[in-house]
Amino acid sequence: MQFNKTPATIKQQIEILRQRGCIIDDEEYARKCLTNINYYRLAYYFAPFLERKGKYRDGTTFEQIMKVYDFDRVLRRMLMTYLEEIEISMRAIISNYHAMKYGALGYLNASGFDPHHNHQAFLSKIERLIEANENEEFVKHHKKKYGGIMPVWAAVELFSFGTLTYFLIDMKSADKKDMVSQHFDLNYRTVEDRMLCLSDLRNVCAHYTRLYENPFPNAPKSSDGLGFEPDNTLKSYMAVARSLYPDKYKWENEFIPAVANLIDEYGMIDYMSGYGFKKKTT
Repeated sequence: MQFNKTPATIKQQIEILRQRGCIIDDEEYARKCLTNINYYRLAYYFAPFLERKGKYRDGTTFEQIMKVYDFDRVLRRMLMTYLEEIEISMRAIISNYHAMKYGALGYLNASGFDPHHNHQAFLSKIERLIEANENEEFVKHHKKKYGGIMPVWAAVELFSFGTLTYFLIDMKSADKKDMVSQHFDLNYRTVEDRMLCLSDLRNVCAHYTRLYENPFPNAPKSSDGLGFEPDNTLKSYMAVARSLYPDKYKWENEFIPAVANLIDEYGMIDYMSGYGFKKKTT
């Protein structure tokens, strides 16, 4: 297969956008943006404004696209802060429970997990994580003092959100039921599913992927505690995050007002349907 696309200068990129119907009143602003943001990346934000092949909706402006781009960027950063707190909380909940039930090193024994758990693959994963983080002080400490053997509460500090989620999924059903009942008004299968959802959301935020009009692969399976039937939009994923967030007061009194202020600051009220929020009708 032959690749025949040729690179375009910034000036040519601006002309391409104009030919496709994008209004650019401030060419210097557009030039500055395109100099610092890959055209291919920015085109990802133009995509929702396409009306027909190769043409943008009437009235689409470059400034409009940049407003969505900047709002998306700040919202991702905000979400990452709260997802971090969920991840840290779940590390503590899971490692504390497993340690109390099976001991500090019980996670190294397959008997502490469900029979479907691939323990050899899990141990190999732990070895790779230790090797990849060998310069971390706590890893050095455990290597020097214990030959690299770590208690579960230290090991989870190496886990990604996804690895932590699958640690939870691979626990015994009775353990999950007991542990989850101590912290959430949800059943363990719902918590598992929501951790998978939040792992996807975290990856989107961590890799600077577009949130606007970019549906997630899966809708949360349960509406328990959400107040509505969830779908695969950001609205549903934010509701899922709230259900697992360790401080509901902080969520309602800091996160929600911060998002509302962000919407006002960027004038995004008419665009929130792109995140799954329906516009209120009077």
